[in-house]
Amino acid sequence: MGSQLLRKTKVMANHLAGMDRIAIIGASMTQFGVREGSWIRDLLSEAAMGCIETTGISPRDIDHVYVSNMASGEFEGQTGIMNALVHDIGAVPAYTARIDQTSASGGAGIYAAWQSVASGQSDMTLLVGGEKMTHTSTSNATDIISTLTHPVEYKHGVTLPSFAGLITQLYLHKYNASRESLAKVAVKNHKNGVDNPHAHFRKEIDVETVLSSPIIADPLRLYDFCPITDGSAALMVCPESRAKKITDNYAVITGIGGATDTHVVHERREPTTLDAVVVSSKKAYEMANKTPEDIDVAELHDMFTILEILQSEDLGFFNKGEGWRAVEEGLTDRDGKLPINTSGGLKSKGHPLGASGVAQAHELYHQLMGTAGKRQVDAKAALACNIGGFGNCVITTILESI
Repeated sequence: MGSQLLRKTKVMANHLAGMDRIAIIGASMTQFGVREGSWIRDLLSEAAMGCIETTGISPRDIDHVYVSNMASGEFEGQTGIMNALVHDIGAVPAYTARIDQTSASGGAGIYAAWQSVASGQSDMTLLVGGEKMTHTSTSNATDIISTLTHPVEYKHGVTLPSFAGLITQLYLHKYNASRESLAKVAVKNHKNGVDNPHAHFRKEIDVETVLSSPIIADPLRLYDFCPITDGSAALMVCPESRAKKITDNYAVITGIGGATDTHVVHERREPTTLDAVVVSSKKAYEMANKTPEDIDVAELHDMFTILEILQSEDLGFFNKGEGWRAVEEGLTDRDGKLPINTSGGLKSKGHPLGASGVAQAHELYHQLMGTAGKRQVDAKAALACNIGGFGNCVITTILESI
């Protein structure tokens, strides 16, 4: 205990002197999809132990454990999952907390893990994001997710899918965008997902398949939406000074920022601009001393195809109203100028709410480490943008290789 306290004191001093950056030394991920027989505790433990085994860190050496999860109580009737996880992986007496930021819980978990280490309070932090969703009906899952919308607007039919449909109609009209460009987002991400062994859907689709699928919220169709998914992902975070003693290869969180937009969507300043994406990314860019032109690969929150296009503009990658053209021109393909969603995105990889933001970082970590297999691109700087609701809250994270 004395040596551990001394180590923490030294870490605190280093942080106060501005000496240490925050490193990710390991990442793991479960199979995403329909995980019959596996409940939230099983999924979290699977991802956590995978990360522990990858890094060689003893569970007893972990100071903080954060669990990103939106609705384990609503989906499974299971609360206290963060305490259960610490017990299940043998990390007692680590401090633990559950991070709920709706569908941005994973990104918020990265922010919490970063803060825990940057503050000097933790010398080793394990972040695990997860959700168990497929055991309930689609209608019930949709109702649970819809609780994040404003109750008055919900009574008048404003759900996330309906709002996405309205914004898509406005975007297509305002910028004279092609409907096919949205379909090409889905086609691209499914193609990337084929090469991701953890993805929910590992099947290519074509534009005709997207455009002929059932209408969900006009003009958006079934294949414009991500699936309901079970899964978990984990990251191990520590000061760079300690990372250097553990491994020769790690990623560094050089920029991170969060922002919140109005909960009442009809009060939005400009519906086709996600202000929280603009604000959070500005914070991250400034902290990392980067510009959008410096980013080599990005993981964006494509819960709906229109969201990938809106984010690509609001993050500064493309001019407003030009994101759809970038897709048409192949700029966001894996071999394009700026590969987006090499993992397959939420569209193909899946969207277990609390895990999605962590899984974004998992993909970028492996891209920066050069261990992404067939999905590998040339990258030294990467960006993840995780969204709660339809831009209600956003966390933008910039990772770099050393």
